[in-house]
Amino acid sequence: MNKRSLLKIALAAAVACGLSGAVTAQQQPYIPLISKGFQHQFWQAVKSGAERAAKDYKVSVSFEGPETEAMVDKQIDMLSAALAKNPKAIGFAALDSKAAIPLLKKAQAAKIPVIAFDSGVDSDIPLTTATTDNKAAAALAADKLAELIGKTGEVAVVAHDQTSRTGVDRRDGFVERMKKYPNVKIVSIQYGGGDHLKSTEVTKSILQAYPNLKGIFGTNEGSAIGVANGVKEMKRKLVVVGYDSGKQQKDAIRDGTIAGAITQNPVGIGYKTVEAAVKALKGEKLPKVIDTGFFWYDKSNIADPKIAAVLYD
Repeated sequence: MNKRSLLKIALAAAVACGLSGAVTAQQQPYIPLISKGFQHQFWQAVKSGAERAAKDYKVSVSFEGPETEAMVDKQIDMLSAALAKNPKAIGFAALDSKAAIPLLKKAQAAKIPVIAFDSGVDSDIPLTTATTDNKAAAALAADKLAELIGKTGEVAVVAHDQTSRTGVDRRDGFVERMKKYPNVKIVSIQYGGGDHLKSTEVTKSILQAYPNLKGIFGTNEGSAIGVANGVKEMKRKLVVVGYDSGKQQKDAIRDGTIAGAITQNPVGIGYKTVEAAVKALKGEKLPKVIDTGFFWYDKSNIADPKIAAVLYD
């Protein structure tokens, strides 16, 4: 066999290998995840969990969200674009629990399984929701805040929104639990859009209106950081309790600006979302909710290995 024939055989083998690799990549089920945003470290942790599951289950995932958690319209556009790619399944964390329902109905009609994560929708279209029990977690935050202020005094809430399931459940979980403490009065509930700058200004206005305020609960990463910054800028001493566990929040807990916070398991949320999508594609029955857990952390246990495993940077 001459050199030219050998070269042709080698080239044909290389092309075959390349095509084989391309086919393998194409055969991987595509599962896009549309998150609530990208501005918080929380979502980067969710993304890392989703990518880990994609590797374990041999599927292809994408992960995107609007720049801020106030951009409901942009999130809807992202969901529409993702569905136009005819994915095998889709993960969705709703900024507005109602706005996406028409698109989710289209997904259902096209037999595309929908897996909700972090924040569900007011519909039974999602086969499951991988999430924290936000009402229970916020109730624990209320218990901790009440204890820290001696179960008496005025408190306030700076929430991230009143349209998402997480925003509503954390607000309501906190408010309902605080009814157990008759000497604690919630004097103000304000919304900062999950943005730390807006939440700072909201906090400052609350502090000006209520000079005797003893505590504030911030319902997500941006809210808690904004509350901490507002308290610092106003040079007030009061108990701040947060939710989530980005670097700024952890630093504020270490220096005492924030007394403690609830941490979710964001890596677990991302992983369980993709895992649930794969199970749905196999026809497996899913529970209506996949509870990914939560913990209270403060200066005393922030270094505990069990807690450190679910904190993120």
